[in-house]
Amino acid sequence: MQTRFTEAQRADPKIAEAEQILRACVHCGFCTATCPTYVLLGDELDSPRGRIYLIKQMLEEDKPVTGEVVKHIDRCLSCLACVTTCPSGVDYMHLIDQARVRVEETYRRPWFDRLLRDALAAVLPDPDRMRTALKLSRLGRPFAPLLQAIPPLRPLAAMLRLAPRTLPEAKPLAMPSAGKRRGRVALLTGCAQTVLAPSINEATARLLARIGYEPVVPQGQGCCGSLTHHMGRDEDALAKARANIDAYIAEMEGEGLEAIIINASGCGTTVKDYGHMLKRDPLYAEKAARVSALTQDVTEFLAAQGLPEGRVPIAMRVAYHSACSMQHGQKIRTAPKQLLSEAGFEVVEPAEGHLCCGSAGTYNILQPEIATRLRDRKLDNIRATRPDVIATGNIGCLTQLGSGTEIPVTHTVELLDWATGGPRPAAMVR
Repeated sequence: MQTRFTEAQRADPKIAEAEQILRACVHCGFCTATCPTYVLLGDELDSPRGRIYLIKQMLEEDKPVTGEVVKHIDRCLSCLACVTTCPSGVDYMHLIDQARVRVEETYRRPWFDRLLRDALAAVLPDPDRMRTALKLSRLGRPFAPLLQAIPPLRPLAAMLRLAPRTLPEAKPLAMPSAGKRRGRVALLTGCAQTVLAPSINEATARLLARIGYEPVVPQGQGCCGSLTHHMGRDEDALAKARANIDAYIAEMEGEGLEAIIINASGCGTTVKDYGHMLKRDPLYAEKAARVSALTQDVTEFLAAQGLPEGRVPIAMRVAYHSACSMQHGQKIRTAPKQLLSEAGFEVVEPAEGHLCCGSAGTYNILQPEIATRLRDRKLDNIRATRPDVIATGNIGCLTQLGSGTEIPVTHTVELLDWATGGPRPAAMVR
């Protein structure tokens, strides 16, 4: 793609990076076939190619972003299916990240949109605030139909629909002993996950201990920054990244770490990108690269180390939903399915597995109509496989799919834990 940046603009390292990404695009349009919003809406501006044109114009003109451009940027899920499809290797992920930052810097959103985004950025990354908000949502649930009827308030209706009716008990994560110890690993416990499904972290800790790894939760770690990063709130996301890097480096230089284990693929994609996010920070560039290099998804780690011995075969048909952040963001496609098969489950893959379920961080709240259509399409394909249970590797997908089906939805590690001596997954206890 031809660009028209001035020499003064190219002196900005962010613009120089964006230009390199833009020039890689050859307008082939392969990305349109796998872009969820283009598949649903059929609008070129809601395809990666169309958004690339908008971003190019936005950056070249160096003017405040218009509401029309913001509409199409906001509709992007950051699912990265286009990155998997692109034959030219266009780094769309970092281009759309930069576009979102520019939107937040130059566009003044309507007051209610600003208020909602401020609330999401303040509440979702903080487990205590999130737990309080979910408890309060019980009072608002009866008003969801009324909110749904008022277009600007539909995100509130979506929040109420997604909120679980009951919450697991809040309690510290128990760390099992590793027996014959092979190593020591850090576990990112997450923010939303610790409130919505702490059983995922419990299952992960048990699995790691069974194969000889001592799991630890580093003091000072918190939200990975993914949620605010994808909202264009760059400084907030980078502050969270630096806090986590400090926590992990302290463990690495203390008792040592074999790996940083993450069981929410959305978080994993971001932590693996810390090296890029902070590459221009003289104090954190090297440390961020070390942390990213040590980070692995839990299934990635288990596939390399092997499952525990003494597996109990469970005759169950599992529909595996690969989160976008897993298959497109981290390029992990076979490990989760391989592990489930080795554990004795019958694994089936739904049609259109490359398409997003509509979760995408805060997308199912901020873009509820599109998100619901994607969820329903995904669930139709899943139901066609006639599964006993749905497995996925991301808390966002788990919540999104669970809001539209009675089929139990559980994390991959909970099934692996069950098959190797752990309890039946909570979602399957009726």
